[in-house]
Amino acid sequence: QVPLVESGGGLVQAGGSLTLSCAASGSIAGLNAWNWYRQAPGKQRDWVAGITTRGRYADSVKGRFTVSRDNAKNTVYLQMNSLKPEDTAVYYCNAVKWGMEFWGKGTLVTVSS
Repeated sequence: QVPLVESGGGLVQAGGSLTLSCAASGSIAGLNAWNWYRQAPGKQRDWVAGITTRGRYADSVKGRFTVSRDNAKNTVYLQMNSLKPEDTAVYYCNAVKWGMEFWGKGTLVTVSS
């Protein structure tokens, strides 16, 4: 198992910024990909960004969000700038290890207009 713990969510005004963190613990050997997903109320969970050696982004966040990783800290970050009300969602961290996926419990981001 690879427990993942997200942090950094909160309430922010439109146009503001937040940085989410996701820390992995446990058996982290073999972790090779990280992703961020989000789920807005009443909607499906959507992929937002991912990183292996470089970041990839959904079109809806490209140019506003930046994903990065700190291997020494077993932590991945999601820097979110120019936030919009439609970015409001629970954000989930996902890690992939040898084809297995692990999930955090999520952190709520609320963007007020």
